[in-house]
Parts: sequence; structure tokens; C-alpha cells
Amino acid sequence: MHHRDATPVRSDALMPEAQALLHSPARSALREAAAALDLAERCRQPLQMSLALAQMARCYRALRALGAAESCLERALAWARPLGAADQAVEILCLLAETSCALAEQHAHAASRRGHAALERTRDWAFEATGLAGRVADPHWEIKVLLRISDVLDRCGDHDDAVALQSRALRLMYGAQLAPDPAGGVAAQAPVPANS
Repeated sequence: MHHRDATPVRSDALMPEAQALLHSPARSALREAAAALDLAERCRQPLQMSLALAQMARCYRALRALGAAESCLERALAWARPLGAADQAVEILCLLAETSCALAEQHAHAASRRGHAALERTRDWAFEATGLAGRVADPHWEIKVLLRISDVLDRCGDHDDAVALQSRALRLMYGAQLAPDPAGGVAAQAPVPANS
């Protein structure tokens, strides 16, 4: 298999050697995703390329090859951007934020520059996803995206931003039933009696 627009694979993007030889459903899924990517590369349609690369990334994540997953997701996002389809871009941005957060957690014990860089990428992807979330087609999915990104930011230690996103999601879920809380969050309003 060859990938014409493949970027060089970083040495830290490879999966652990012990996992590389394992036969498992995850490895089979990776082979299927690679075959789908080869097919997509023949046509080079942005949507098919974006979907195929995102699926490759999911397979790499299942194998804990987070660097390879992140590289695939970055390429998937590059293919998704020209489409103007917010839903696809937001899904990839969420996956990027989750993947780079997991990379940061892997490197957290060493307090390394790689861990810090992964945290910065996580925040960038998370805030970009948050900015696009209001443009997705399904308002219920917007809520799920906000809660998903909130979880990632909480894992990064950005608790205030995580709470702000949870509040935004609650406002979308409950609308007028929520009143602004003086502490900056949201509080449920007392229900208005039906006969008043």
C-alpha cells in the first residue's frame, strides 16, 4: 500500500513493537481501513479521503498508536476543511483533541516538552471544535460535542473552560428553564405555576 500525500511518519508515531505483531480485531480493522484509504486515494475526493483517514486514526487509537492516530487526523482535517461541512470538521477536531490529550497524559509523568506541546494542541483543537459546534446540523449533537470537549478540557486541567462549556450545553438543553447564576454558571429557575 502506498499513500501519495502521506506525510513522513514520526518515530514516536509508531505503535509499541509488542503490539505490532499481534493478531486482533483491532489489527484486522486497521488493515480494512488501510484498504479503504487506498481506494479513497485513487479517487481523491475530499469527503472520502477525510472519512478514510479518520477511520485509520480510530484504528490506530484502538491500538494505542496515538502519534499515528494524530497524524492521520491532521490529514483528515486538511481534507475536510475545503468541504465546508462543519459536522465532519467538528468530529475530527473532537478526535484530535481527545487524541492529543491522551498523548499529553502519556508524557505527563516526565513533564516533557512533548507533553506540554500535546496539551497546547489539545486546547487548540478543543477551542476550534467549540467555535464550530454551533454550525453543526443537529442541535442535539452540538450538546454532545460541547460535553465531549468539556471532558477533554477538564482532563487538561482547564476546569473553568470545562464548566463554561457544560453551562452552554445546559442552556441548549433546557433553554428558558435556566437562569444565569450569579457565580457565573447556570441555575434552574423555579417552575412557574400553570394557573398564574
